Amino acid sequence: MTVDLTTYRAVLFDLDGVITPTAEVHMRAWAQMFNEFLATREGQAAYTDDDYFEHVDGKPRYDGVRDFLASRGIDLPQGSPDDPSDQAEGSETVCGLGNRKNDAFGDVLRREGVGAYPGSRRLLDALREKGLPMAIVSSSKNAPDVLAAAGVTEYFDVVVHGGTAAEKGLAGKPAPDMFEEAARELGVPDDASVVVEDAINGVRAGAAGDFALVIGVDRGAGAEALTAAGADVVVRDLEELV
Repeated sequence: MTVDLTTYRAVLFDLDGVITPTAEVHMRAWAQMFNEFLATREGQAAYTDDDYFEHVDGKPRYDGVRDFLASRGIDLPQGSPDDPSDQAEGSETVCGLGNRKNDAFGDVLRREGVGAYPGSRRLLDALREKGLPMAIVSSSKNAPDVLAAAGVTEYFDVVVHGGTAAEKGLAGKPAPDMFEEAARELGVPDDASVVVEDAINGVRAGAAGDFALVIGVDRGAGAEALTAAGADVVVRDLEELV
């Protein structure tokens, strides 16, 4: 299927794994945090990439912690976003573990930096040249920092991230609310907007809304899984859309 994005009125992009390769950084940070935690729990197998794609990918941070723990039969108190990341063994909370993961992500980002995928930047350049409004819709509260580090902030008229969702009471992915908010802020109807996502839950969010087109980017989730989640089109790199 050939896709001409300029026939639509706006494009709503996820960030990690779509514009920047920071999904890999998130994956490493999640694995570090969960495996350190699971090592304190007798009888628990190691956290894997399959766990990431099944329970964590694309979700708000604390939702990902809670859903993964539930998959292992582990029940922790929710706690507060202010909970310290260095909680003592036996006193952990969902929020504390989420904050620990965020610290690990920040450490890697500062140490290694980040850039946009070359194919993604080429698409952004092409769409900006055509004057097409673009937005970022990311579950991560780190999205503004990642955009700045990658030097691509200027491409996007609107950025809806995890902090925006918390402030406005928006349901996280796989609900469509964050994408709907981005379209509203751009002043473009949902049914004239395109969603671009690499995460299963992100694709589900796009499919749950009244959007014109949902494009899946296969960075590891698998084309079949993205299609089953509701993607109308699946590509391996955004350069295919230029």
